[in-house]
Amino acid sequence: MTAREGGPVVSNTATESHSQRWLMLFVLFVARTALAYQFKTIGAIGPILVDEWKIDFTWLGTLIGLYMLPGTIFAIPSGLIGQRFGAKRVVLLGLALMVLGGAMTGSHTFEVAFAGRLISGIGGVVMNVIMTKMVADWFARHEVVPAMSILVASWPLGLALGLVTFPAIVSFGAWPPVMYTAVAVIVVSFVLVALIYRDPPDVPALLDGKFQIALSGREWLLVLIAGFIWGTYNVAYIVMITFLPELLTARGYLLTEAGRIVSVLGWALIFTVPVGGLLAQRFGRLNLFMVVSLLIVALAGASLPFTDHFMAAFAVMVILAGIPAGLIVSLPTEALSPHNRAVGMGVFFTCFYLSMAIMPVIAGRVRDFFGSPAAPVLFAAAMMGLAVIGLGIFRLAQRRTMQLEPA
Repeated sequence: MTAREGGPVVSNTATESHSQRWLMLFVLFVARTALAYQFKTIGAIGPILVDEWKIDFTWLGTLIGLYMLPGTIFAIPSGLIGQRFGAKRVVLLGLALMVLGGAMTGSHTFEVAFAGRLISGIGGVVMNVIMTKMVADWFARHEVVPAMSILVASWPLGLALGLVTFPAIVSFGAWPPVMYTAVAVIVVSFVLVALIYRDPPDVPALLDGKFQIALSGREWLLVLIAGFIWGTYNVAYIVMITFLPELLTARGYLLTEAGRIVSVLGWALIFTVPVGGLLAQRFGRLNLFMVVSLLIVALAGASLPFTDHFMAAFAVMVILAGIPAGLIVSLPTEALSPHNRAVGMGVFFTCFYLSMAIMPVIAGRVRDFFGSPAAPVLFAAAMMGLAVIGLGIFRLAQRRTMQLEPA
């Protein structure tokens, strides 16, 4: 209705802003799916690469982990670079590194492939940190929890696509096309980001002068706690899907059957992560959704080695494990000022990468020490419980530090 008709003047600005931010999320979702897709290249055709490069499975595992390793060093610098030069430029740089590294990983020479995997990993770290900041820029005042949940769901989707397509590609007789297919998908993502993505109109201007970490004491505290929560949650998931097949084989399942059963936990995340975010936003009970889902998953996981109703407990985990993911990733947006989102996300993801580098090793040592396949599963359940404790500490620190802030 127009003013001439006697009704209120309705502006299209809000509608345009709404459609624009969801378009930006789509572009970032595609790019992060490409990130996970490239990560899966080594694991999906591992035995073939062992024969091709004349390496053992220890080196294969090293190559898989090499994609994540740069995060322990480059996450905070990625945030600083993004803060100084702008998010879009830095994401395009990350994508370019992934293209270069992916092409090198297709080499028949192991040393070249090793270097390529490392370069790809550096690009992936840059992408992961800055894209999360970009989503926060667009959605911080709107549907940030559903948006973060959708972004997080891109990771299991990329892994699932790699699991399906890469073995099919290599079945034609050569493995380098697997690497080049991932590169092609990244090139498409590069074009989408370059042509479509733009910063929201209210994004803070780039900082002038030196690189600097300007986080307040409150921001440091809260983002470190949020990073701890995200790290323990992911460690719980990774340890569970890594060691649960052994527990199933101890119960009489064939290894192939065990693998298929556990894979359901990964496939379900594609749907449960965004659904969890949407429901939590819809009912406005973020804490309730996080605490209940984390606690029930922890209890269900702890029951797996002992219960006679294994599949019922596992089904509970499948349904609920993905619900808190997007909610946890959105926690830094509650703590960080717009000017500090890039660096703050770097700190957040540093905690994640350190957790992923250290805690699975401890889980393996727990398995060796107790000599039981149940031990790492219980370790994973304990990590999920620690995430609940971390959330309680986050909310307490949030209230305490808010009271201490000057008026």
